[in-house]
Amino acid sequence: MKFLRNLLAAILGSLIAFGILFVMFLIFISLAGSAEDGVSIPNKAVLELQIEDPIKDYVGNDELDPFGGFFEESQGLDEILHAIQVAKEDDKIKGISINNNFLVAGLSQTQAIRDALKDFKTSGKFVYAFGDFYLQKDYYLSSVADKMYLNPVGGMDFKGLSAEVLYYKGLQEKTGVKMEVIRHGKYKSAVEPYLSDEMSEANRTQISELINSLWDSMLGDIAEGRNMSEQDLNVIADTLGARKPEYAEMSGLIDGLANYDEYEEYLKTALELGEDEDVNYVSLYDYIRTANKKKIYSGKDKIAIIYAQGEIYYGEGSPDFIGQGIINNALRKAREDESVKAIVLRVNSPGGSALVSDIIWREIELTKAEKPVVVSMGNVAASGGYYIAVGADRIFAEPTTITGSIGVFGTIPNISELAGNIGINAEQVGTNKNSVDYSVFEPMSDSFRAVIQEGIEDTYNTFLDRVSQGRNISIAEADSLAQGRVWSGTDAKRLGLIDELGGLDDAVTAAASLAEVESFGIKKYPRYKSGFERFMEDFGGTSVQHKEAFIQAEVGEEAYTILKQIKRAMQQKGIQARMPFALNIK
Repeated sequence: MKFLRNLLAAILGSLIAFGILFVMFLIFISLAGSAEDGVSIPNKAVLELQIEDPIKDYVGNDELDPFGGFFEESQGLDEILHAIQVAKEDDKIKGISINNNFLVAGLSQTQAIRDALKDFKTSGKFVYAFGDFYLQKDYYLSSVADKMYLNPVGGMDFKGLSAEVLYYKGLQEKTGVKMEVIRHGKYKSAVEPYLSDEMSEANRTQISELINSLWDSMLGDIAEGRNMSEQDLNVIADTLGARKPEYAEMSGLIDGLANYDEYEEYLKTALELGEDEDVNYVSLYDYIRTANKKKIYSGKDKIAIIYAQGEIYYGEGSPDFIGQGIINNALRKAREDESVKAIVLRVNSPGGSALVSDIIWREIELTKAEKPVVVSMGNVAASGGYYIAVGADRIFAEPTTITGSIGVFGTIPNISELAGNIGINAEQVGTNKNSVDYSVFEPMSDSFRAVIQEGIEDTYNTFLDRVSQGRNISIAEADSLAQGRVWSGTDAKRLGLIDELGGLDDAVTAAASLAEVESFGIKKYPRYKSGFERFMEDFGGTSVQHKEAFIQAEVGEEAYTILKQIKRAMQQKGIQARMPFALNIK
């Protein structure tokens, strides 16, 4: 009897809780709908470009979802660029104010936003920028502005790019936890952090050439925006000539020093407002919701844009990693859709599973046989990211895109030394000579290493063959560009690894040209779960993103970076086609 009472009470409690949640859901939908309807753009408005969330190429928001964007912890680059394009033609928007510190975006993404702002200025509208302080990436973005202002007691970071690679050999020796490494013989920089305590000269040379190429691209844009020479900019960087606000002003990096209220007076002057009139700001978030209802591209024919972002793992895939399931399904849908005349694959990935990369490569080959496929590279399209791109009819990359890294390797954790130190002994029994192939508790045998090495060499040769076919070069030429070497987009163009320098819009235009269509609309793939669906999934517990954010806040940015890299290494399964190191450029 007591059991039945408790059961009925639990059922009743659950029904009441569900009822409360349902009512809250209806109220929230009503509020969300009201908020959306209430976004109105006043005359003489200024679009405030203040991006607080990390930027992804694509978050997959559905404009019909009333919760679209409400539960996102990132901002879609596609939506930001679209909003700026719409604002260019919007008579109510008179200018853009960049008020951004700590831009959380890749260099290529930053360059894409900067290019969109540069195009916005061709309308005759103004772009102004204000910062309490400017980090290098923030300054790079803001340098496109007509006028730039810095807080008189703020600061500026302008000193050139640097790169940091973490090395783990000493950690392995101290803990007894080792990463067994198998790689292609010439792939010298692969997994170097597990084999050494310091950077090799070959690796130092390639990273130096990479960041110098990226810095040259940034300097070229900044020099144009600020009407300065690249030589003068390098002198300022070498002498830390912007370390004080007054130095930044004297050097010409900014137009003046101003508090925010004084900056608003400059905006009023640009808007031709009276003394008693206020600046009408429209937040980027609100404007995106309005801009999403307006189409830049329209037409019965469609160009499909498929977003492949994140590391490559075997499985379905998600907004955070590339899996063969979600990407190949998107390719098939676009291929079978009669309204879709061409496909643009947007790749932003450092690579990962070589098997998954080849599965996706094969699906692209099947698609390319029926419709043109053009690739647009984002921040990085290296190793496995380049693998899935190489078969396209044409490849576009930003000058600051990191690409190449043609090579494969395998890493397998081994704790035999740790096990011995703490008194653990593992014994194996098998039916055949090779039935017991590997145990993390035993040193790797020569025979097992030889089998894995054979697989590495086969995969590497397959990768070279894909590059040879895709870029119409010999195997020997592909091998000369391989060895795991990473390149900037500028160098990749010079070497023939890509076809053109340009952004996503350039790739879309090229795809339309290949398909011989003049007017067209856009279809975006894949569609991820809605904001509300993810919210309800996380309601009963903490989401992975929330857990990671909590850990990051507790241990600090640098310690969290180390933990992430170790976790990533332990999760690697099978032969990997990924960048040979985690490169932190700052």
